[in-house]
Amino acid sequence: MTSPFPLFYILLLLHHAPPSLADPTPAPGGGSWSLLLPSIGVSAMHIQLLPTDRLLVYDRTDFGNSNISLPGGKCRPNSTDCTAHSVEYNVATNSVRPLFIVTDVWCSSGTLRPDGSLVQTGGFKSGADVVRVYKPCELCDWEEIPSMLSEQRWYSTNQILPDSRQLIVGGRDSFTYEFYPKTSPTEKSLSMPFLRETTDPNMENNLYPFVFLNTDGNVFIYANDRAILFDYVQNKVVKTYPNITGGEPRNYPSTGSAVLLPMRIVQGKVESVEVLICGGAPREAYFNANNGTFDKALDTCGRIKISDSDPQWVMETMPLARVMGDMVLLPNGRVLIINGAGSGVAGWELGRDPVLTPVIYHPDRPVRSRFEMQKPSTIPRMYHSTAALLRDGRVLVSGSNPHDKYEFSNVLFPTELSVEAFSPAYLDPSLVGLRPEIMSPENRFRVQHGQQMDIQFKVSNPVDPNLVLVTMVAPPFVTHSNSMNQRLLILEGDNKAIETGEFQYKVTVTVPASHNAAPAGSYILFVVHQDIPSEGVWVHIQ
Repeated sequence: MTSPFPLFYILLLLHHAPPSLADPTPAPGGGSWSLLLPSIGVSAMHIQLLPTDRLLVYDRTDFGNSNISLPGGKCRPNSTDCTAHSVEYNVATNSVRPLFIVTDVWCSSGTLRPDGSLVQTGGFKSGADVVRVYKPCELCDWEEIPSMLSEQRWYSTNQILPDSRQLIVGGRDSFTYEFYPKTSPTEKSLSMPFLRETTDPNMENNLYPFVFLNTDGNVFIYANDRAILFDYVQNKVVKTYPNITGGEPRNYPSTGSAVLLPMRIVQGKVESVEVLICGGAPREAYFNANNGTFDKALDTCGRIKISDSDPQWVMETMPLARVMGDMVLLPNGRVLIINGAGSGVAGWELGRDPVLTPVIYHPDRPVRSRFEMQKPSTIPRMYHSTAALLRDGRVLVSGSNPHDKYEFSNVLFPTELSVEAFSPAYLDPSLVGLRPEIMSPENRFRVQHGQQMDIQFKVSNPVDPNLVLVTMVAPPFVTHSNSMNQRLLILEGDNKAIETGEFQYKVTVTVPASHNAAPAGSYILFVVHQDIPSEGVWVHIQ
C-alpha cells in the first residue's frame, strides 16, 4: 500500500524520532562524503575560512618541497625550494592559488580580524616572533612583520577580544600571554603561572591550550587537566574550576578537542555558557608511543557550565575513542566530531588506528542519547588534519601528515593533500522542501551590536513558525584539533516566522548587544527550520 505521506515527511519523522536511552551508539549511516580535489599541493596543517568564501591553507616551510610550485619562477630565499607552502582554496570554483610565505609557520596560531584579514602569529625558530597578515583579494599575498611578538610563540592559542585585539596565550616554554596589536612599542608579555603549573615535565600536555572568551569579558583557559577563568586586564585568576573527572590530559600532545557550546540569547543576555572537551590520551601515552606502545585514546567528554556559581564536570562516553579529533559547530547547533586516531598521541608517527567515522553530538538531548554516528570516510585523517564549516553547510576536511616531510609511499599513513567534504544529513536531497533560502539581507551585509534585523526567507513546503531559529557562527582558525575563536549564537527574536507571501516568511531577530558575547567581526548567519539550515550569508558586526 502506498504511504499517504511524501517521502521527505517520513524522513523528517525518522530524523526527529526520540532517541532510545538504551541505544547510545546507533549504527553509522548519517551524512555523505565527496572528494573535492585529489590534491591542493600542500597538507592542510592550518586553515581559516575567510569572508570571501575562500579557505586560507598553510603547512610548515622548513621540510622541503611541497607539491605545488610558486608562480612566476619564484623560489624561497637562499634555497632551491621553489614550491608554495600556503594556498588559497576557492570554494566556489574548487580551485587553488599558490601563495608565498617565507618565515616558518609550523605549529602557529591566528585570528580572523574584524576587517576580514587573518593575523597569524608565531611559529618555529626564525618565525616564532613573527606576525603575518593576509588580506583577502584577488592577487593578495602574505605580509610578514618580524619581531612583532614579545617572545617566541610555538604551539600557542589566540582569542579575539571585545576590543578587537587578540590575546595570545602560552606556547612551548612560554608561560606568559600578550596582545596584538600592542598599545605601545614597549608593551611586553605578562606572566601566567597557571601555564607553568600545568606543564608536565616529561610531555608538557598543556600546549595549544583551549581558550574561550566568556560573556563576562574574562577568558576560560583549559590546559592539561584543569581550567581557570582569567582576567587578562588585571592579570589575575577569577575562578579556579575543578580538575576534569579522571584527571587525564586533553591538550597537545595528548590532543583532545574543545568547543564552546551554542549560546542562546534570552532577554539580551546569554542563557548559559558551557564548554565541551572530548577525547585525548592517557597521561603515559606519549612516553609509551615513543617506545612503540600505542595506548587507546580517551573515549570520554567533559562538559561544564563555566557561568555557574558552582560549576562541575559532567562526564559522557563517546561511541568511539578519539585523539586528534576536530570539533565543528554546525548551523543547527549540533557538534560534529571528526578526524583523528583511536590510539597513540599527536606527533610524528605516534598515532594508530584511524577513526574514519564522524559523530554528531546533540547538546540538548538527555545524557546517554547525545551521540549519533555518521557515514565513515575512506581517507585516514591523522596528525595535522583539519576541518571547517563552509557557508553552504558542508564541512571541508583536509590535511594529515604524520611525517617530518611529505611521504606518499612505504609508510603506514601517507601524506594527504586531498580535500573532501562531509555533508551532514540536513543536506540530504530528500529534505530540500524543508530547507530555507534566505532572500534578504544579501550576502556580506553590515550590522551594529544591538541592531534588529528582518530576515526574509522562503521554503517550498509549509513552515512550522515555532521551529525556526536564526544562528550566527564565527569561523575559527583551525590547527592541531584546536578551533580558535569558534562560537555559535542563537539569536533572540520573536521566535516565530511570519508568513509574508506564498511560501515566503519573515523572522525578526536582534544582533547581540554585548561585545563579550559577539566580538566585532565576520559571522555566517543561517535560518534553521526544523533542524535544517539554509545556506548562510556573511554578516559583519561593526
